[in-house]
Amino acid sequence: MTTPANPLTLVHWRRTIAQLYAEVRATSQTDPPLAAATYRRARDRLFVEHEDSPIPLPYRRHWRGASWYPYDPAWRIVATFVPAAVVTTFEIPLAADGMLRCARTGTVHFDVGGAEARLALYWLEGYGGGLWVPFSDATSGVETYGGGRYLYDTIKGADLGIAGSEILLDFNFAYNPSCAYDDRWSCPLSPPENRLAFAVRAGERVPA
Repeated sequence: MTTPANPLTLVHWRRTIAQLYAEVRATSQTDPPLAAATYRRARDRLFVEHEDSPIPLPYRRHWRGASWYPYDPAWRIVATFVPAAVVTTFEIPLAADGMLRCARTGTVHFDVGGAEARLALYWLEGYGGGLWVPFSDATSGVETYGGGRYLYDTIKGADLGIAGSEILLDFNFAYNPSCAYDDRWSCPLSPPENRLAFAVRAGERVPA
């Protein structure tokens, strides 16, 4: 989106999301399925009630909530961050919002069913900056949103947990960007290099 109609409500939205993720990080240390259930309920409530919901206003009253895969502990993975030898930058066009400048800072390496996988980790440049981990997979465009899903977007407070060189990739929390619900939003989509060859049947499905 461009400059918000009401910056105060947008600030409240982001603060609420950040508080929700703080609760999720604490709860997931002992009960990851409960943390996911808490996150999903709270997010659905925000989507119905909050002024800055990505759900178009005429549909909010009858919106039944996001569609999610059942929680699967196999998709809660601790990955290792490997910094890039050379940090590269690129731009993503965001329609009316202009260009988003990103820096590829390294990769996160992890195992899925005994097979090695990796995702690039990006830093959203600009004032303050933020960590961004998007991805797409074999379900994208069929069971899940075609433009990919997000695991991290720390500008909005979406942070599952980082410690030293380790980063938590809990794909059960993978969520759709706002543009999956309404094309009035301009969202950066997952770059081609972050397409996983296998199906990630965890997290949020394609919107109803």
